[in-house]
Amino acid sequence: MIKSAYPPGQKKKRRTRSMSEYNKELREKQKLRSWYNLKEHQFKKYIQEVLTKRGKTVNFSLELIKKLEKRFDNVIFRMNLAKSRKGARQLISHSYFLVNDRGVNVPSFEVKKGDIISLRNGKKGKNLFKDFLTPSQQKVKIPSWLQFNVKKMEGKIIAEPSLEEMLPPAEILSVFEFYSK
Repeated sequence: MIKSAYPPGQKKKRRTRSMSEYNKELREKQKLRSWYNLKEHQFKKYIQEVLTKRGKTVNFSLELIKKLEKRFDNVIFRMNLAKSRKGARQLISHSYFLVNDRGVNVPSFEVKKGDIISLRNGKKGKNLFKDFLTPSQQKVKIPSWLQFNVKKMEGKIIAEPSLEEMLPPAEILSVFEFYSK
């Protein structure tokens, strides 16, 4: 199929404008923000936290990804305990999980290396988690910085997240350029 440089229709054949730099940066920011299912003020807070570490941090992209990946809702999603990040938020807000044997119902809670995430005792028998006992679900790949025991229904944070393994769908430097204006 041959693509033309102008939109279809009977109107005058005009070329579409190329995107401005601002528009490109805005789109990259929106991609990353929607990838992690965050509201604008939450996302902006994470960016500002990373930017305040200017002298201490060399790699802003890695720091931002670490912060976003270590959110509790994202960890539940990465452990395949929820089908989506929105679903993970819902389960967390309904107090399905414990972190180090303490109830946590805040999706933005930041987990640390060594934290143990488990299901509440009353929630283990729910139909929602029966799928995890099937062999096909046990073969699902989780990131190397997480560990999950299907029999105990318990996960552990064993390392820090890496940028290479996560590969977000956006150009992260464009996001920082957007907020630096």
